[in-house]
Amino acid sequence: MAEATTNVMEQIVSLCKRRGFVYPASEIYGGLNGFWDYGPLGTLLKNNIRDSWWRNMVLTPPLGPDGHPIEMVGLDSAIIQNPKTWIASGHTANFNDPMVDCTETKKRYRADHINVAHCFAERNGEQRELGWISAVADGDEARKEIATRAGKLTKKTGGGEFVCPDGGTITPFTKLPPDVQSKVIGPDTDKPGTLTEPRTFNMMFETIVGAIQSDDAKAYLRPETAQGIFLNFKNIVDTMRVKIPFGVAQVGKSFRNEVTPRNFIFRSREFEQMEMEWFCHPDEALKWYEFWKAERMKWWRSIGVSDSNLRVREHEQDELSHYSKMTVDIEYKYPFTAPDFGELEGIAHRGTYDLTQHQTHSGQKLDYFDQELQIKLKEQGVADEDVKAKSRYIPNVIEPAAGLTRAVVVLLCEAFTIDTNRPSGLFMKFTPAMAPIKAGIFPLVNKDGMPEIAEKLYLDLRNEFTCEYDPKQAIGKRYARNDEIGTPFCFTVDGQTQQDQTVTVRDRDTAGQQRIGIDQVRAFLRDRLAK
Repeated sequence: MAEATTNVMEQIVSLCKRRGFVYPASEIYGGLNGFWDYGPLGTLLKNNIRDSWWRNMVLTPPLGPDGHPIEMVGLDSAIIQNPKTWIASGHTANFNDPMVDCTETKKRYRADHINVAHCFAERNGEQRELGWISAVADGDEARKEIATRAGKLTKKTGGGEFVCPDGGTITPFTKLPPDVQSKVIGPDTDKPGTLTEPRTFNMMFETIVGAIQSDDAKAYLRPETAQGIFLNFKNIVDTMRVKIPFGVAQVGKSFRNEVTPRNFIFRSREFEQMEMEWFCHPDEALKWYEFWKAERMKWWRSIGVSDSNLRVREHEQDELSHYSKMTVDIEYKYPFTAPDFGELEGIAHRGTYDLTQHQTHSGQKLDYFDQELQIKLKEQGVADEDVKAKSRYIPNVIEPAAGLTRAVVVLLCEAFTIDTNRPSGLFMKFTPAMAPIKAGIFPLVNKDGMPEIAEKLYLDLRNEFTCEYDPKQAIGKRYARNDEIGTPFCFTVDGQTQQDQTVTVRDRDTAGQQRIGIDQVRAFLRDRLAK
């Protein structure tokens, strides 16, 4: 990935709009903050990620710690569930974010998204305090924005040079003591003390089910896909003959009414998740927790994410969600967080929280009868009463929950590669398997029988590979465009093709070319995509 700077992210966002990866939603009406549309190439990229995850988790899941296949099934649950679901899950009471209002600008911010630095100005060897200056940003981007604001404030208040005695340390607003919070200069004002005390804000989107608006008709767009899995636990056990341990995987949209959506599609109000709930015996929960941590890292590497941009971070006790006994985040070094990291996927040990809550609130039994354990205990001579008690239990749950939307951001960041020797100045270095378009098929010129040969090759390949046929513009411009959309291989039909039935293959990463037989193209692509 190119050097992690704000400028890099700006270039990625520009490329996404220019080349059809991501557009602002309802752009002709001025857009809607926190909502995005995926263009043709963005849709292909997102689907490639989703399909890889589904194949890795459901169709061909990894072997378990004992070397034997594990059981995994899929689900697609409703976006809107009975509102009692969210009372039982704790989201109605606990799915809150701290927010602050600016009394001057009337703007609202998530308190934990505001970073603050204590800034000073120096003139003629003397320092004066500028104040606690804030920015709604992370990492170097926050430092840069605070420095810019401090520089302007320095000029307004007597000149000199802006200094930050603590070496550029930034502190989250929520970590500041109340007496300091009351002095902070808000993100969009020059006055201190305009931010209110943090207060909670529930992030679930409300809607009305049916024609009559009333409290009884109130429902919510799901803030996570997981609860649909827990609600169907008994259905799956009864119909699919699965045995503990087993997993249920789901990909789907979730909605969160973020106070300050930001950083492109990283934090949006409508997004997609790839979640799996792994149900296991309580005594084996820690073993499976460690297993899924390792397996999820393997998958991220397999789709082209470099180790240098990944890390695993254990949550502190005060960070844990209301349902979690322990959680680790797989984090990525995004351009807008660098040199720090931001969340990509969470692996949570949810214990028995969810099934217990839904059992209590619904009055339906959601425990599991473990027949194999019953037989084992009887063979060990355990008393009948103890066998009965131990053979029926509420499973523990280990949850790997990844953001599909964030995975798109990560692959865009990983792929973005500057190369000033190319006409476009850059190329997108997706792995061949993740690339939206696998192959470009071109006639060198749009005459002399070349289009007919190229189109025939395209028609022959498209039933197996996502290909693009393009007979327009100069060949150099077609190569440049395909560099920018990340097409790994371009096959060009030229005058020599008609003589010896060979085509030119251009490699995206090296820009090098070779000739292969036109009858070898399919095998060539199969080989490269399998790596």
